[in-house]
Amino acid sequence: MTDFIHTHWIELTGASLGLLYLYFEYKADIRIWATGILMSLFYVYVYIANEFYAFATINVYYIIAQIYGWIKWTRKTGEEKPLCYMPLKYIAPLSGITVLLFIFLGVLLAKMGESTVAWGDSFITSLSIIAIWMLSRKYIEQWIPLIIANLASAFIFYYQGLYPTSLMYAVYFVVSIFGYFNWKRMT
Repeated sequence: MTDFIHTHWIELTGASLGLLYLYFEYKADIRIWATGILMSLFYVYVYIANEFYAFATINVYYIIAQIYGWIKWTRKTGEEKPLCYMPLKYIAPLSGITVLLFIFLGVLLAKMGESTVAWGDSFITSLSIIAIWMLSRKYIEQWIPLIIANLASAFIFYYQGLYPTSLMYAVYFVVSIFGYFNWKRMT
């Protein structure tokens, strides 16, 4: 057990921060952003080491997006903005962007030829990019792409042998379902 902890301490730290991040997201707590930045820093390393190149890249994006989200949540008044429903006019464009990202990243990663999970990585990454943008605007529907991405992540990371990360995403999947209903209740 100590060998596992010694070998996987970066992943275990990232997963622990990820669970804290999820708690703050569930509560719509502004501390989500600082925790997310730290988690992403750990996971850039974990994903590169395990050939999840799109996920490593998305974690760099997450760092930038989390800074943006933090600013967005506190903009103007210095207080947190309320949760809200996403305008219907965003559904078609966001769906189209998700599909285009999926295809672009899938082709790019497949051509790189280094990843054995290029299309799964692309699928999860595409959903995650859209979800964090929605989160930055406090759209309740941000949970929907997260539910799908978290379920897929639990399976793909298990398949790759990243068991702490797989467990973290299995917990994310369950909590995301509850988070969706909690945010609806909080509106």
